[in-house]
Amino acid sequence: MMMMVRKSKGLGERHQKILDFIASYQREHKHPPSIREIGEYCDISSTSVVNYYLDQLEKAGLLERDRKISRGMRLVGNTPLGDMLRVPVLGVIQAGEPIPVPASDFSLFDADESVEVATSLMPAKEKGKDLFALQVQGDSMIDAMINDGDIVILKPAQDARNGDMVAVWLNDKNETTLKYYFKEKDGYRLQPANPQFKPIMIKKTEPLEIKGKVVMVIRKVDRYN
Repeated sequence: MMMMVRKSKGLGERHQKILDFIASYQREHKHPPSIREIGEYCDISSTSVVNYYLDQLEKAGLLERDRKISRGMRLVGNTPLGDMLRVPVLGVIQAGEPIPVPASDFSLFDADESVEVATSLMPAKEKGKDLFALQVQGDSMIDAMINDGDIVILKPAQDARNGDMVAVWLNDKNETTLKYYFKEKDGYRLQPANPQFKPIMIKKTEPLEIKGKVVMVIRKVDRYN
């Protein structure tokens, strides 16, 4: 029988499901579940997304974690996270050399997964916007503290200012990439945040589509199975 943890006001559906599962599993097995077991029960395929939810629960005072050991977690307290915003994860974006994707528009990805973000953690001006998320592959933005496996939250945009971090569709190559945007005299420079990668130079005569601006990054945390 599932043991229900008393619901905190504003707690997201997935956060609540994870808390309930941890409580029930602990009662039955006398030890906490693994990251993968939580993901399997809650229909979350990515262990980094499970870790993201656990990280939020920890910050809210609902969970304590010991990352030095496997299954290092225990339920505590009952502090609300506040209002939650569900953001669909539309696919994968490369933070490295651009890679082909199946279609020329991110909206054509199947939104088979989503993340819930506490609105208290969002920039005030972005709350309530039509946001979407992409999972990062590659390490060309590592100096911007964006690593392989992280999830970036973006707002739809068709233009950008110099220095904005953007998701860009390269029409002529059928490729997508995550880079800093700079407009220059003869075109555009898509700048990585890793000295091992060269910038991508786009001439003014070449097509360039900005799909979104990064407003928040969900960090991948260490995985324990």
